[in-house]
Amino acid sequence: MTSVSHRERVCFQLQVKPELIPEYTRRHAAVWPDMLRALAATGWHNYSLFLRADGLLIGYLETDDLAAAQAGMAATEVNKRWQAEMGDFFVALDGAPDTGFLQLTEAFNLESQLAALNA
Repeated sequence: MTSVSHRERVCFQLQVKPELIPEYTRRHAAVWPDMLRALAATGWHNYSLFLRADGLLIGYLETDDLAAAQAGMAATEVNKRWQAEMGDFFVALDGAPDTGFLQLTEAFNLESQLAALNA
């Protein structure tokens, strides 16, 4: 297994429809247990979602391989159900929420720069 420090850090952006923010928040307050287990089993680590009052959603996760983590989830029945329910929450979504997001480019990482200083 790859060590945590060598995992890929992934940050992404989506836009939740403002009128659906309360329901989106409610559903994420208690995600289905089988969905939580599937995410962990397919390589989604340290996964968090951050939601701004206007619906801007920023997601963060660490994974050994994003494409493999997405493919692993795509193969699960629970993810098919979850994505079908979540799709209508987003503005201008191109695909399912777990693949149709805008991935952001990392511009700075403290640990990486400290490690370079100490090398």
